Amino acid sequence: MNAAQDVQDYDRAVDKLIDEFSVSNAGYYRTRFGKISASNRFVPTFNLACALLGPVWFAARGLWKGFLVFVLLEAFAFIQIALGLFSDLGAEQKLRAERIAGTLEERRAQLEAAITSQADNVEALQRLVGSLESAVAGALQQAQSMESQRLALLVFGIGLMLAIKLFQGALGNWALERQFTYWRSDRSIASGFSVLRATTALMLVTVIYGLAAAQFSFPTSWSLLQTFPANDNIRIDVSNGLKQWFDYATIAGAGFFNNVTDAVRVLLDSLETVFVGTPWPVVMLFIALLAWQCAGPRVAILAIAGLMYLGLLGFWDKAMATVSLLGAAACVSISLGIPIGILCARKPRVFAFVRPVLDFMQTMPSFVYLIPIIAFFGTGKPAAILATLVFGSPPVIRLTVLGLQGVPEAVREAARSFGASPAYLLFKVDLPLASKTIMAGVNQTIMLSLAMVVIASLIGAKGLGEDVLEALQYASTGEGILAGLAILVCSMILDRVIQGKR
Repeated sequence: MNAAQDVQDYDRAVDKLIDEFSVSNAGYYRTRFGKISASNRFVPTFNLACALLGPVWFAARGLWKGFLVFVLLEAFAFIQIALGLFSDLGAEQKLRAERIAGTLEERRAQLEAAITSQADNVEALQRLVGSLESAVAGALQQAQSMESQRLALLVFGIGLMLAIKLFQGALGNWALERQFTYWRSDRSIASGFSVLRATTALMLVTVIYGLAAAQFSFPTSWSLLQTFPANDNIRIDVSNGLKQWFDYATIAGAGFFNNVTDAVRVLLDSLETVFVGTPWPVVMLFIALLAWQCAGPRVAILAIAGLMYLGLLGFWDKAMATVSLLGAAACVSISLGIPIGILCARKPRVFAFVRPVLDFMQTMPSFVYLIPIIAFFGTGKPAAILATLVFGSPPVIRLTVLGLQGVPEAVREAARSFGASPAYLLFKVDLPLASKTIMAGVNQTIMLSLAMVVIASLIGAKGLGEDVLEALQYASTGEGILAGLAILVCSMILDRVIQGKR
């Protein structure tokens, strides 16, 4: 008896919650929600109000995701209906026929004059007139054929709208029952049938359907909907303002930009001395030993084979120059990225400021980086390194933040309870536990930096990217593929060494 009484009490409590959630038609929703929750399978239900009102019902119930999906589907169906009822599908072909007909009249007049004067080009004009007459007839025939498709569009639109309505009716109770489940644990979720939400959705639906139908049904009558009313003077003024600012910044910050360029050039010259100036057997032996120590003998054999490929095909010097360029960019990116990532992981406000900057750096097209880089730093290898730095540094920052944020708080709390200082906590607990994620960021930074090799060659960066660029300019397929494979070899060796488990 107690168990049965508990079940009844629970059912009454749930019914009370459904009444509070649904506000209107509570009895209907008690029955439907009970059927849905009592079965692990799909229980067919149909909500007539949802089917009739469509997106407006979803919005009124606070299901805005459903509103967005179904307003697009219904708008598409409504457009097909409007095209079938009001549009002139053959309008374009009729205009074409009118233009050809105007030309045809001119050629007929020329033909009559040629016949009267017995000119030599009578036969040519006759053939031209005949082809123009065929073109006019063909355009008119196409216009009639397209006009005959109006009924098919109308039937398709009506059928699609009915299918969407049926689907909405079948989905409505399920979507609302899921909303009710979330609402039981979070009362901030929308509940009830809101007249304000319904009115807002009705206005949106009216505007969307009306403008879409008008645009597709009467395209020549609504030219304002086809072209955004832009003002070219605004774009020109903003462009001139940006140019003036870049000119001022270039002059005012000349000393700073020169110092940065000199520092990057010193780093690059040091790496080129190691990789380019050192005899090739020493470099090859060093890379092979490094690969063996980091990733094992298989990777060492792979590295030797790749380096032999570079040497035998004459890419050794350019490959080493590319590795030097990449190494300089990667060193700067990693040296700045990991500390910035640590700071962002510990200071959420700083990360809130840095995140949009990283989004900008990752979404801006690579070629756009070259514009301010050239304005501030000129062309050449240092400018290419700085452009690569902008493109390649976001992954190491983001993954450093992700790795540190993923360190279990229980582990950090245990370390603090044993008297760990902030420095000890960072270097002995946080960084070791986040090392895999941070190394993944380092790997991605190096790979993205290598991907900038070809683009950086546009502003004077030498190396393998220059060969690929020349192959594109002169359509040299073989040379381009060989240079691309050389870049691939460099990236594979670097990836295997960095990802080595040793």
